[in-house]
Amino acid sequence: MKRFRKPAATPDVLTVRKLDVQEPATLLAFLIKSHPGKGRNAIKSMLSRGQVSVDGRTITAYDWPLQRGSRVEIRMGKPPAPFRFAGMSILHEDADLIVIRKDAGLLSIATADEKYLTAYRQLSDYVKQSDPRGRIFVLHRLDRDTSGVMMFARSERVQQKMQTAWKKMVIERIYVALVEGQVRQPEGTVESWLKENASLKMYSSKRTGDGLHAVTRFRVLRAGRHYSLLEIRLDTGRKNQIRVHMHDIGHPIAGDKKYGARTNPIGRLGLHASVLAFIHPSTGELMRFNSELPKSFLQVFKPD
Repeated sequence: MKRFRKPAATPDVLTVRKLDVQEPATLLAFLIKSHPGKGRNAIKSMLSRGQVSVDGRTITAYDWPLQRGSRVEIRMGKPPAPFRFAGMSILHEDADLIVIRKDAGLLSIATADEKYLTAYRQLSDYVKQSDPRGRIFVLHRLDRDTSGVMMFARSERVQQKMQTAWKKMVIERIYVALVEGQVRQPEGTVESWLKENASLKMYSSKRTGDGLHAVTRFRVLRAGRHYSLLEIRLDTGRKNQIRVHMHDIGHPIAGDKKYGARTNPIGRLGLHASVLAFIHPSTGELMRFNSELPKSFLQVFKPD
């Protein structure tokens, strides 16, 4: 299993001044009024260097319109070195959310055996770099050996809003799975009730109401003699749902020994979260993020 080295710490050398907007104005005019001892050119330099943000978004435009209630932050002093992530990268961030691409082998959150090197801990350290009071909140998880898109909230308010209305706000969750065997059915739906046994392994029950209802839809993208590539869409988001349902149809995910796989052709679990689309909790905008499929998923289809 791939392990990641702890990212290098960065010194706390940055100070942040926060100002609340009391009346509409342009950003430059607001900054000039807020900094009577600074010249116009010095303030323009602050903007061009990306030292100013409005409501969590870095702004460089002099004429950016400010509304009453907005929060302006000015970062002063020597900026810290770029934060170095291990096993992940940021796809998008704003005042409410951070969307990342997670590599296989990195935990989403801490376990008894690994408390530091997780996506959650790295993002917590990252936001504290610019705001010591900054926090990160979990919205959903990916298994350690699953790669792809996931997101975190930057406030408890956003976390609660999204989790309460998850089915309405999360429009699309698409995975790609490399499974064992040739899947002959071009598409299908797997439905069952999932339960957990004493060894913490999930399994399916066909009896209505006997566990948590789970629905998985799949479509064949590519099929060979030994492996198939499936696009998978979730109607529900249960623990290990895809892994259990692929086992149920007789095509376990490659590398998933826990759920019946006999081979491991790419040296990891053959599951990747490729698309995440959702309604932004503050703006109402449809946001859609894609994570490119690892090349190893396609290499198994190369002719011998």
